[in-house]
Amino acid sequence: MTESRLVELETKLAFAEDLLDTLSQTVARQQGQIDSLQQQLRLLHQQIQDASPDEARTPRDDIPPHY
Repeated sequence: MTESRLVELETKLAFAEDLLDTLSQTVARQQGQIDSLQQQLRLLHQQIQDASPDEARTPRDDIPPHY
């Protein structure tokens, strides 16, 4: 293998490793955001359940009183 070909392959490998590290950091950050959003959703769901545990809403509940 020629020297220039070896240098080219090493350069490509370095860029690929850098890209892989960047993508890995992005995935880790996004997973943290997903975990946080899931926790917020659980809390909101629990607050809704606590606010009206026995009330079953129907579409009829949303009809204005003049109908």
